[in-house]
Amino acid sequence: MKFRFYALWLSLICIIVFLIQIAVPDFTDLFVLNQDSYTQIWRFVTAIFLHGGVAHLIYNLFALILFGTILERLIGSRNFLLTFFLAGIGANIIAVFFYPSSLGASGAIFGIIGALILIRPSLMVFAFGIPMPIFIAGIVWAAGDIIGVFFPSGVGNIAHLAGLFLGLIIG
Repeated sequence: MKFRFYALWLSLICIIVFLIQIAVPDFTDLFVLNQDSYTQIWRFVTAIFLHGGVAHLIYNLFALILFGTILERLIGSRNFLLTFFLAGIGANIIAVFFYPSSLGASGAIFGIIGALILIRPSLMVFAFGIPMPIFIAGIVWAAGDIIGVFFPSGVGNIAHLAGLFLGLIIG
C-alpha cells in the first residue's frame, strides 16, 4: 500500500485556490456550490477547495494534514481520496439545503475524522488542549456543531455534521 501524501497535495491546492480567490474578483462566485448551480457539476468538487477567509483555511489545513495523513496511512491513498471527496461533496450538497451556499473542505475533513473514529476509535488526539480518544473528540466536536446549528455564527455546522456522518458510514 503506497503512501502518496495526498493530504499535503490537497492542502497545497487549497492554498493556491485561496490565493486566486484573493487575487481574482468574483472567482469564488464561479466555483461555490449553491442551489442555483446544481447543473454545473464541477461546483460539487470546486467548492471543497474554496475558503471563506484565512482562519477558515488555516483551521482546515491543520486538520487535513493531521487527520488526513493518519487516515491515508491506515487505509491507503486511493481510499483516502474516496473518503475525502465523497464526504466533501456530500456535506456541501446537504449544506446548501440549509445555507445560501457552501464552500470549504470542512465537510471532507469531518468525513476523514468520522472514518478515523470507526477505524481507530481509541486513537489519541489533542482536542481543546486535552489528550483524548478520537471518538470522544468526535462527540465533543459534534456537540459543538449541534449547538452551532441553533446559534448561527457563519460556520457551516450542518456541513460539519453531514461530513462526520458520511465519514462514519464510509469508515
